[in-house]
Amino acid sequence: QVQLVESGGGLVQAGGSLRLSCAASGGTFNTYAMGWFRQAPGKERDFVAAIAWSGGMTSYADSVKGRFTISRDNAENTVYLQMNSLKPEDTAVYYCARTSTMFSAARTHPSHYNYWGQGTQVTVSS
Repeated sequence: QVQLVESGGGLVQAGGSLRLSCAASGGTFNTYAMGWFRQAPGKERDFVAAIAWSGGMTSYADSVKGRFTISRDNAENTVYLQMNSLKPEDTAVYYCARTSTMFSAARTHPSHYNYWGQGTQVTVSS
């Protein structure tokens, strides 16, 4: 059974930084693409960033390009999201997810993912 556990969320002032981690267990982590999504209250779950199974390809939402960086450590079965220059509009619950298909590219649509973590809250104050 695949399990994804996010950590690293919290409260930060605008302009600050946070690094989210997502630890995976079960399955073969290094053969699947991973993604980060976020959901603000009353809104749909939106794509944030994704990284291909090999780490050689990444994709970002326009709203976070240049501020967020996704990376993975296949030896540690962990994917990271480094978030810099945070804005109040980044406030949301952040979820990591694993694609349903092996050797996948950096997918941006949630329909490509079939395993999700429980989420971690990120709150950015102005």
